[in-house]
Amino acid sequence: MAHDILADSVEAQTVRASVFIVGILLGGVLVLCSYIVPLIPAFSRVTFHDGRRSLNFFADSLAMVGAVLLGFPIIAHAIKGILRRRAHMDELVALAVIAALTAADYRTAGVVAFFLLLANLVETRTALGAKASIESLIRISPTKAHRLRADGTEELVNPTALTAGDTVRVRPGDNIPADGVIVSGQTSVNQANITGESLPVDKVVGDEVFSGTSNQSGAVDVKVTRAGDDTTLGKVRHLILQAQQTRTPIMRLIDRYAGWYTPTIIMITGIVLFFTRNDGGVERAITMLIVACPCALILAVPTAMVAALSCAARLGILIKDISTLEVARNLSAVIFDKTGTLTTGELAVTRLQPAPGIDGEELLKTASALEQMSKHPVAQAIVKIARKAKITPAEPVDFKEFTGKGVSGKVDGQETLVGRKTWLLEHGIDMSAMSDAIMAEPEGLSTLYVARDGKMLGWVGLEDRTRPEARHALEELRRMGISELVMVTGDQWSVAHRVAREMGCTEVQAEVLPADKLELVAALKAQKHTVAVVGDGVNDAPALAAGDLSVAMGAAGSDVAINSASIALMNNNLERLPFLIRLSRRTISVIHQNLLLGICFIIVLEIFSAMGLIKPIMGAVFHFVAACAVIFNSARLVRFGEELHKPAQEEQPAPRVEAVPVT
Repeated sequence: MAHDILADSVEAQTVRASVFIVGILLGGVLVLCSYIVPLIPAFSRVTFHDGRRSLNFFADSLAMVGAVLLGFPIIAHAIKGILRRRAHMDELVALAVIAALTAADYRTAGVVAFFLLLANLVETRTALGAKASIESLIRISPTKAHRLRADGTEELVNPTALTAGDTVRVRPGDNIPADGVIVSGQTSVNQANITGESLPVDKVVGDEVFSGTSNQSGAVDVKVTRAGDDTTLGKVRHLILQAQQTRTPIMRLIDRYAGWYTPTIIMITGIVLFFTRNDGGVERAITMLIVACPCALILAVPTAMVAALSCAARLGILIKDISTLEVARNLSAVIFDKTGTLTTGELAVTRLQPAPGIDGEELLKTASALEQMSKHPVAQAIVKIARKAKITPAEPVDFKEFTGKGVSGKVDGQETLVGRKTWLLEHGIDMSAMSDAIMAEPEGLSTLYVARDGKMLGWVGLEDRTRPEARHALEELRRMGISELVMVTGDQWSVAHRVAREMGCTEVQAEVLPADKLELVAALKAQKHTVAVVGDGVNDAPALAAGDLSVAMGAAGSDVAINSASIALMNNNLERLPFLIRLSRRTISVIHQNLLLGICFIIVLEIFSAMGLIKPIMGAVFHFVAACAVIFNSARLVRFGEELHKPAQEEQPAPRVEAVPVT
């Protein structure tokens, strides 16, 4: 029945919904005819008596067939659940239908079964719509790919036949068939289904593109790096569908007490039946069983969670476990890694300061010789500027990388170090050559010192720009009641203070190692904070794992980022973080509304049923209305945050505001 809405595929649910519709229509027509037949003179006289009342043969025959047709799936599902020891509380409705059939009250049985099946149909179709809205975002892989042969001609192949190293041609209007890198041409790509960005993104040679995104303008050749299920789209689809199978603490709490619910209701109904057996007791008992079926209560959590997943996926927020939504609403502290999170992560060399007797070319050539072996953003910036200067670095020997400190190796047979000043001092490097005031580090620059054979060659200065939307995101987090906004970085203090002032952080920690980040998370937890850690997912994995909630930025195309955090932001827009918290709070609020509605419905109508104030048919109608109210209340979440999809309006420059002092 509809309580298994999260278990099947959209296609399977579509088939089930179609069967529901046919059965409801046929059974409903028969029951409706049972009310019309007595109004026709030719049939109204065909009656008989069972000793208690006058029955119409044709009317009751139609009602009986309709009731059996409508009641069979309810009874069969209840029996199947009992045999599998997976009670869904549908047994209460099955008992009500069986009781009405036994009492030969076929019309009541038919109408009750009709409204209950109708409620199940609405539940299934609504859940199907929410789930389909998720799959529509992640099941848009193209059905064809134009692969280039060695001679430059094209062949039409299925995208599943592509492998890493193939080159495909993507024309305007085509969906990109695999993850890859543009090797020829330039275009604009709509990648909203992956990153949630509202505007197309310009792509040139060397830029990465993702499977399932739409090519908008130019024709490009793409060298495939990942295909099939290994693509970003494939991993996102797998993780989202997996998230739908996870359960929240509220859902587990309901499951814990579900086994006691049905026996308790049957016991109460039996007591009412015993004391009112001569005053319509059977009818009261049937009504009590109908209104006690807690469809609204059962659907309160899963419908809201599926709708929230759909909303998040549309905006490029990958939630891997829906229980994290309950954590996000209680956050009181957020730790941000600087590089790649609060800043763009695109470092650029802005200054070279060689030591006396050393020229800039020698300094840059020595630094780039070691850094060409590293994947760190700082290393890539140094290699990039060396290439622009047309410097060909030598190949290093015995290269070693020390996380958060620097790199070492032999360049042209000489022991070379590139890294932090403190790290070089630990190796006994003489810094006296850099003691002149003119060679001092400028405020706000990241610096790497270079030494060769124990002699200081100078330092390289780099700068990283802050993200324009990061300041607004942190201000919104502060307005939402998050008291601790902490920035951590392995960079030097001068750079850290500059970025922290621009962002308005409440605290900053600089020149920290990965182990120091773990200690900071532990310290905030010891102060009873619920801590979120936000990073790029690449070198922040230990800290991400330590937080109550971990968020990886810019996860599109990065397997490490997608796998290292409980929530992955597929783009680099930090404003998605306060939206995630708002979504969490709205979702839990909707769940509480649904649960309150379901509980009040059962308690009030059980009392009215026991008092004989409502009849079975009216109880079925109320049951249907309550289920619909819960479903449509949850469905509101699907459209939550639609304003973030609209292109940002051009804003006037905001006045400069003094940042919160940092410590």
